Amino acid sequence: MYALVKTKPAPGAEVKSVSGPRIGERDVLVEIRAATICGTDVHIWDWNLWAQRRVKPPLIIGHELCGEVVEVGEKVTRVKAGDLVSAETHIVDSSCYQCLTNRKHLCNHTTILGVDRDGAFADSIALPEGNVWVNDPGLDPFVASMQEPLGNAVHSALPEDNVEDLAGRYAAVLGCGPIGLMAIAVLKKLGVSKVIATEVKPLRLEFAKAMGADLVLNPREEKDIAGKVLDHTDGRGVDVVLEMSGAPSALIQGLDMATNGGRVSLLGLPDNPVSIDLSRLVVFKGLRMFGITGRRIYETWYQVHELLRDRDFKAKMEQLVTHKLPMKDIEEGMELMSLGKAIKVGLYPQWK
Repeated sequence: MYALVKTKPAPGAEVKSVSGPRIGERDVLVEIRAATICGTDVHIWDWNLWAQRRVKPPLIIGHELCGEVVEVGEKVTRVKAGDLVSAETHIVDSSCYQCLTNRKHLCNHTTILGVDRDGAFADSIALPEGNVWVNDPGLDPFVASMQEPLGNAVHSALPEDNVEDLAGRYAAVLGCGPIGLMAIAVLKKLGVSKVIATEVKPLRLEFAKAMGADLVLNPREEKDIAGKVLDHTDGRGVDVVLEMSGAPSALIQGLDMATNGGRVSLLGLPDNPVSIDLSRLVVFKGLRMFGITGRRIYETWYQVHELLRDRDFKAKMEQLVTHKLPMKDIEEGMELMSLGKAIKVGLYPQWK
């Protein structure tokens, strides 16, 4: 088969002819129909410091996918040939303390498709049955592929089963990359009264409005973001902050604009340690903070499934795929993402 392979520890990847994957007795062979580029893929392509420390070439890259099951292992019972599926990309051991206490998304020994093992930018992929999500047959393949990052957005909005009702609340989304944009749509669908978004890239600012943000602010143009938010919320601040950018300034702004007793979900990854006034911004405000990693397996997937039943919500997700390219043109897709000229780039297997 053909695949996009990170062949060496340097920027880029190559289209290569490689042996097709073999499946074990509890595995599923999936023929790729659609894939989407994630920020993680861009980091691996660029070969940034994180990628240098984590990724070991040669490796087939990519992890957001949708495909058709073409073969199942002899002990597979939940999935059958012909199913349209996506993948929970975090492969867990199911035996550590976290897994055994119903927190598989925090498994101590997680490996990730397209990062630690061969991924989805290929003709086909082998997946453990436990990582296969069966989609509705009529779901758009590119939307189906995006359920993985959409799950990040839902997990950020609903980090635990016992979080309070979002109806009538005020929320802020700081950083409107693909997951931040998804989060805006999620929050509005869950009944949040006002969503305030911050972003610096023009295309993302435009899409933040399309996803339903009530106020969109550019930190490069507004000197006092927290003050603007307080003005827009009658001085009370926001009940929920989703920090999606990883920018230290955005984190501090988010803590500053959060109302006393509010909650903050942290999905963005700062490049370096961040110094904050913990006493003033967290302790005395009584804030609850959640570190967000992956998706709750499989609670979040069921939540995503129900959201995508809504026609308007699904249409918003479809809008986010601004470009669709053959996998052979991966370099163009990476450039579009890096330059901020695309929101999500969809890929389909075509090599010539």
